[in-house]
Amino acid sequence: MNWILNLGIFVGTVVFMECFAWWMHKYILHGPLWFIHKSHHRPHKGWFEINDLVVLVYIIPTLFMMYYGYETNQWLWWIGAGISFYGIFYFILHDIIIHRRIKFSYRFQNRYLKRLIRAHKIHHKHLQKENSKAFGFLYATKEFDVS
Repeated sequence: MNWILNLGIFVGTVVFMECFAWWMHKYILHGPLWFIHKSHHRPHKGWFEINDLVVLVYIIPTLFMMYYGYETNQWLWWIGAGISFYGIFYFILHDIIIHRRIKFSYRFQNRYLKRLIRAHKIHHKHLQKENSKAFGFLYATKEFDVS
């Protein structure tokens, strides 16, 4: 029975993270932290962009939760594991597949991936913090379906 609770905490955390990431992206990164996030919307040389520092907002509490949770509070560990899984999935989809920060040549046929890629391209269409659409990372509405 304990594994069902742990799995529920893990899956719930992953779902919560998509909602939190959407909110953070729309209201914080395209708001008061635009001075950091704009590096992601502008052409730049090299692999690193200042926006990459935003990951610290997620990594620091996650490491604390996993360490503290392992020692004393198992449910806290599962929350940290859910955030970590979300971060890994995000890195693969956003940085590798969408932005091709690790170069590879492949044309995706999967409708879900094509929808995410299209939504993200539409998001990056605007170089300013206003007028952007599609703030999610792992979910895009049917509005962004590719025919």
